Amino acid sequence: MTKAIQITIDEQLLRQVDDAVAELGETRSAFIRDALRSALRRFEIQKLERQHAAGYARQPVRPGEFDVWESEQMWGDE
Repeated sequence: MTKAIQITIDEQLLRQVDDAVAELGETRSAFIRDALRSALRRFEIQKLERQHAAGYARQPVRPGEFDVWESEQMWGDE
């Protein structure tokens, strides 16, 4: 289901959007939908990164904790 909405943007941003959609050959709506999807993906990644950082702040890495994986990082150059 789709829903029509109204948004307010400044004229310069609208000109930039119109230039981009003309170059891409798509509609404003499609361009804005894609932009919103991209923004939501970035938001979700940032949220996960904050959770990850908070987890390590609560329980920092202990010295030697990942030493067992050192051999897995070799690329065969040695």
